[in-house]
Amino acid sequence: MNHAEQTQKIAAGQGFIAALDQSGGSTPKALKAYGVADDAWSNDTEMYALIHAMRTRIITAPSFSSGKIIGAILFERTMDGQIDGQPVPSVLTAQGIVPFLKIDKGLEDEADGVQLMKPIPGLADLLARAKGLGVFGTKERSVINSANAKGIAAIVKQQFAVAQEVLDAGLMPILEPETNIKSTTRAECDALLTSEILAALNALPAGVKVMLKLSLPAVPGTYAPLIAHPAVLKVVALSGGYARAEACAELAKNPGIIASFSRALLDDLRVDMTDAQFDATLGTAIDEIYAGSTVKSAPVAA
Repeated sequence: MNHAEQTQKIAAGQGFIAALDQSGGSTPKALKAYGVADDAWSNDTEMYALIHAMRTRIITAPSFSSGKIIGAILFERTMDGQIDGQPVPSVLTAQGIVPFLKIDKGLEDEADGVQLMKPIPGLADLLARAKGLGVFGTKERSVINSANAKGIAAIVKQQFAVAQEVLDAGLMPILEPETNIKSTTRAECDALLTSEILAALNALPAGVKVMLKLSLPAVPGTYAPLIAHPAVLKVVALSGGYARAEACAELAKNPGIIASFSRALLDDLRVDMTDAQFDATLGTAIDEIYAGSTVKSAPVAA
């Protein structure tokens, strides 16, 4: 797939985006959930080898290339790794799956109800390397914990500033200002965020497009103006701590939004499964998330 074909795949493809981007801080937790004990590695090199083996098993499982996954978000080390001697982005592309790269380096301490992204040193070089490996786009995460207008404005400003660097590098940015689903002011957060994003989208030059990765809204249909905006290629949703069944049910209430799930996709996989058990379990998760992404149960709220 060339860039234009990848763009069309994301814009019109039936399916969802798999988030395979657990990084340094979340890798031990991901391995533990997979059934790998903490004493299975003695240094970061061994730890990352184990998580690469897990991701390789996922990507090479028959169900993963069933056509229901249209994109996959990778951690930098995964992007730089290989499967059967081929770069991981090339393996995904050969399966008809569009590769993305997680570029953020974690979160700052909370201020004004939000956690901004930490600085991203070497971003220009990272983007150039990603483009050279056939990566289509990037993802950058920050977090909103409360309905603080100043904080949410700051988070959107930072997201769009980083997105511009990504666009300048010839890649498609996924902006991810996540709203904490446990926030007591979640609906207000969603409304403030939607308003700020719309203003930023309206300020983009004609023809420029970005993607958005947002928490499932407290009120279904909240993001309808974002979905319809000409500067938005696609809106995707994170599971945000919901169990898969609940995440899929909430997703189905929001036409125009597809999944970009991590835990909800991978939670039931275990290292000691046979390959047949592993593929069947992964296939069940893929089918459920695909349904939530493509079969909608309610109209957009007025």
